[in-house]
Amino acid sequence: MCGETTTESNRSETIEDSANGTPRLRWQPRFLGKPRHLLAGCRMADEASMDMLKTISDIDNSPPITAKRKSVQNKTSVPTFSGPTNERQRAVVEAFKHAWKGYHKFAWGHDQLKPVSGGYSDWFNTEAEQATEWIRDSLSFEKDNYVNLFETTIRTLGGLLSAYHLTGDRMFVTKAEDLGERLMAAFTNSKSPVPLSDVNLKTRKAKPPPWSAESSLSEVTTLQLEFRDLSRVTGKTVYEEMAFKVSKHIHDIGCDDHDGLCDMYLNSNTGKFRPGTTITFGARADSYYEYLFKQWLQTGKTIDWLLSDYKTAMASMQSKLLRYSEPNKLGFVGELLSGNVYSPKTDHLVCFLAGTLALGSSHGLPEEHMKIAKDIGKGCQAMYNNPTGLGPEIIYFNMLPGQQEDVSIKPLDAHSLLRPEAIEAWFYLYRLTGDKMYQDWGWKAFEAIEKYARVKNGYSSVKSVKRIPVSYRDLMESFFLAETLKYLYLLFADDQKDLFPLDKWVFNTEAHPLPIYDH
Repeated sequence: MCGETTTESNRSETIEDSANGTPRLRWQPRFLGKPRHLLAGCRMADEASMDMLKTISDIDNSPPITAKRKSVQNKTSVPTFSGPTNERQRAVVEAFKHAWKGYHKFAWGHDQLKPVSGGYSDWFNTEAEQATEWIRDSLSFEKDNYVNLFETTIRTLGGLLSAYHLTGDRMFVTKAEDLGERLMAAFTNSKSPVPLSDVNLKTRKAKPPPWSAESSLSEVTTLQLEFRDLSRVTGKTVYEEMAFKVSKHIHDIGCDDHDGLCDMYLNSNTGKFRPGTTITFGARADSYYEYLFKQWLQTGKTIDWLLSDYKTAMASMQSKLLRYSEPNKLGFVGELLSGNVYSPKTDHLVCFLAGTLALGSSHGLPEEHMKIAKDIGKGCQAMYNNPTGLGPEIIYFNMLPGQQEDVSIKPLDAHSLLRPEAIEAWFYLYRLTGDKMYQDWGWKAFEAIEKYARVKNGYSSVKSVKRIPVSYRDLMESFFLAETLKYLYLLFADDQKDLFPLDKWVFNTEAHPLPIYDH
């Protein structure tokens, strides 16, 4: 279930945290009864994403929402949301409202909207976080179901923590700690430092997936930002220690066979990699590299080996995987099949790398990283050069001389889930370079979404980006709201660069902003 609340107390200039008297976010609704603070959990589009976007969408002409409190321990100021300031931002807000309306009407309390048929589907069989009062009074993790550790951490735990940092309400910490404590079973029940993939939140039992004792690299190495933040806001070190033990284990066993590029799967019984798997920056491996750098950033740049491992991996990526297409020399990152056969295949997911490289260059890493980021960002834009202008799930870059087109799309790869990674990359590139070309690329992608993915009850993924008229998959993924629209809004923030300054905040892989600490 999801919901909304506005009470008379919301009108006060400064709201104090009842637990410690700390001033927190001042809400200024235009009139009583209008929803101000809407949160949807893992069921639709994670807490902090919904909180930020819905808040923004409600304040077109109202006074700014300001921040009176400081985030715990790190002195990071909470951003001021002044609402959309230009036509492109207003268009994104309108799109969000349209998507939200369909979800609210047809999929309230469920994971995903079917915007064509007016139905819903579920991937996570536990409760959805509704609004602040509902979370406080009704949210319970006492459900006798197994959930995925990775998805629950990046979406729900990360969302609860981010909602706390944006509002100062310690209730979110209480809920996050309850969830985090239950998720610890994935670590404590494992025979190795590699956690098990699935956890029963009620019984606190954990198990690997039914088909294997293996977990993917990204699943077990994309937990650390969230559990570290949980430790920092609760003062209990166990969460950070258990999650960071995984990173340290990967560092200790090393990925020397490919000079810092890791195999795709680890065995939770032995803690070892399965050799000979695909080396990729796409699905099942991508966010390992993202979190190497972002952990270093989150901890105040104090853990040297995280940066060293990241730099080693980026150097190997450049030498082993980075290529340029024919005829227009577009940059892309391919794969090594079975660890040694090069393939010019690129998942849309790989576009995240352009953003991470650009972010790194702004924190003292080699300037060459920015050049590569720009090259990959341009290659990702080429994905959208098709009849619909939407980004497909997978493309292949052409490498042979004499080719007329730089990219090709196979029929089984032509569907579009309206993913965020290219827009995420362009957000970082625009924020760090000021080049409005990236805004124009994002706007063109947004116009395509409006033209070909917008349906009566929201936005639908499409079966093929190459065919007009389009056929719909009748599914609106949660990340469309949580990430795609959020990054579009931030991309178009011409005069709002103080929204989440990149030296104070780090976005988790589900686009939840978390503070950077000094250690």
